[in-house]
Amino acid sequence: MIQAILFDLDDTLYPRQAGIMEQIRILMLKYLQARFDLSLEDADALRRRYFQEYGTTMRGLQVNHAIDADEFLSFVHDIPLQDHIQPNPELDAALASLPQQKVVFTNASREHAEAVLDVLGVGHHFDRIVDVRDVNFESKPQMAAYRRICELIGVPPEQCLLVEDNVRNLRPAKALGMITVLVGDAHTGTDPDVDYVLDRVEEIAPVVRQIEQAPLAGTTKEARVSHSERSAAE
Repeated sequence: MIQAILFDLDDTLYPRQAGIMEQIRILMLKYLQARFDLSLEDADALRRRYFQEYGTTMRGLQVNHAIDADEFLSFVHDIPLQDHIQPNPELDAALASLPQQKVVFTNASREHAEAVLDVLGVGHHFDRIVDVRDVNFESKPQMAAYRRICELIGVPPEQCLLVEDNVRNLRPAKALGMITVLVGDAHTGTDPDVDYVLDRVEEIAPVVRQIEQAPLAGTTKEARVSHSERSAAE
């Protein structure tokens, strides 16, 4: 039985085409250029290297350069969100239909998450936000982040469902026993760590109901795989 649904924030609760993450990347590059006197190309290379090695650019900057995390988070999230997203009544209705505990699980800051939820008009559905500070900056896809969120919400991983736009961030969740849902059109084919594939987060409610109605664990696993295959082919 699913007790908690964990939702990633950026590019998950709104579509990638909104462009918010692109704006965050632009601001990251500006920060790196100014802080380390780098060219745009060198700043982007550093950003990519830290992202690959540490899970987030910020974590790499903390470990190697002892940056002020709050200053960095404030700088890269200084975005006019209303220019990119707007209230989403369809998402509001989908979340309202789910009785499970709902949690935002983000590598971003609480302030950014609250601002996004406010513009979308769905903040009242979430029991809490678990941000990068709450996991001691060991953010997704570090395994410690997934164990930490389960401790914080008091729900074992086997009773959690994670909704994400990035397969890389679903793999540790799957390894812990969470049900995994990939949102967006970047995934082609099937992946053993992805149980369901959705085009849009607004489609989450039928998936949750399907899982809850499965009578046996073996039947549930089979249903997940077949649903994933169908979704990827559509």
